[in-house]
Amino acid sequence: MERGRGVGDSSDGGKEEGAWVEHPDTLLSIGNLASRLHDQGRWSEAEELEIQVMEARKKVLGVEHPHTLISISNLASTLQGQGRWSEAEELEIQVIEARKKVLGVEHPHTLISIGNLASTLQGQGRWSEAEGLGIQVMEARKKVLGAEHPDTLISISNLAITFQNQERWSEAEELRVQVMETRKKVLGVQHPDTRTSIARLALTFRKQGRWREAEELEAQVVALEDQSL
Repeated sequence: MERGRGVGDSSDGGKEEGAWVEHPDTLLSIGNLASRLHDQGRWSEAEELEIQVMEARKKVLGVEHPHTLISISNLASTLQGQGRWSEAEELEIQVIEARKKVLGVEHPHTLISIGNLASTLQGQGRWSEAEGLGIQVMEARKKVLGAEHPDTLISISNLAITFQNQERWSEAEELRVQVMETRKKVLGVQHPDTRTSIARLALTFRKQGRWREAEELEAQVVALEDQSL
């Protein structure tokens, strides 16, 4: 999920004391604290702060401002972490529609939002809907960023998860192999992302009862990790 940080430098100007809570630097600090609480799984505390930041940015910047949309997306992430799927979904759709309008459907930030919604649908077991969005993100990233871009490979890997959870093993395997081979080519076999791809393909084999193939890949991952020490 997207976790934005807010905006950078700003002038302290001549604000009255009551306006400090809406000052960009104050909101940045509150957002950073909320992010740390989120990472610790302190959901209710993170949620309270994220709502504060979101509402302040709506008031000061407007609902379609990029920093407001990051705040809404961050709140959706916290709701998702609590399994509050319908609430998260509602916010994610709001962000998608605003980014489509302001940035366009193929903008990287719009595609992140669509990917976030796909993740929320996965969490609810709504595989066919998640698959449709996953394919949309993957194809757009191939077109805009290229087939070997890291974000494109993440999209392909996420689609493989959707197939795997539907027990569509051959389709999941095909995508896993594609990601693994591309990462070997672009990043090298010892890169952590490449090792992750090998381990995930091993898991796909294991889920199918293809034990020997899974064990060979797992042994490869262990050997690569030993070499990196």
